[in-house]
Amino acid sequence: MKKNDRALAASVGALAGAAAVLRFALRGYAYWAYLCLFIAALLLLHRFLPAVLWRVVLILTCLGVLYFCAVEVPIIKNARTDKDAERDYLVVLGAAVYGDRPSLTLVRRLEGARDYLNACPDAVAIVSGGMGPGETVTEAQAMHDWLIENGIPEERVLMEPEATSTLENLSKSYDIIRSRGDEPDGKVAIVSSAYHLYRAKLISRGLGVEAAGVAAPWGYFFVMLNYFIREAFGVTKLWLLGP
Repeated sequence: MKKNDRALAASVGALAGAAAVLRFALRGYAYWAYLCLFIAALLLLHRFLPAVLWRVVLILTCLGVLYFCAVEVPIIKNARTDKDAERDYLVVLGAAVYGDRPSLTLVRRLEGARDYLNACPDAVAIVSGGMGPGETVTEAQAMHDWLIENGIPEERVLMEPEATSTLENLSKSYDIIRSRGDEPDGKVAIVSSAYHLYRAKLISRGLGVEAAGVAAPWGYFFVMLNYFIREAFGVTKLWLLGP
């Protein structure tokens, strides 16, 4: 084996090994793993493809990177709490629960909700999320219990325990608001992870409700970057296929 080929094999092997660790041994790094595999594939294509085909791959890769950057612009722009975000209702979007224990992502959202409710004493929270695999309670119940344990009066926390997607989180929460004789448009803030706020507000707008965004505190930096990468695919799907 030539020296260059040995170096290529070592590089590809290292990237594949890193991808396996990031994907299967760690939680929250899956898209870093996919990036490692993508780079490994580019190295192999550069080595074995004819020059003309490699140029095509390179052009397509550059176009893909440019598109990715364009999608990230509105995601990053909306990854913060909006100015004048005080509203009558705060919809708290669910995330994974392990047994009956909120995941770190969900805890961050709940911390954002708690801080918002303390700053806006007249606001009512609607915690939204059904029960998924590995969960022994609904996400709504886990969120309700966490907020009560952290000082929020129970009468200020309403539960929506059926939703299985962001679209359902919002539509079913807005149904609860309407059942109280109120209209959600202009009266709702949504608390979610920073990377998710653009898509959540876009879905809400599609339901006829202009909502403010409230960014949950950031978690681990590289985990958050993983989810910012993933969100580009979620936004693309929303643009092309709808919620």
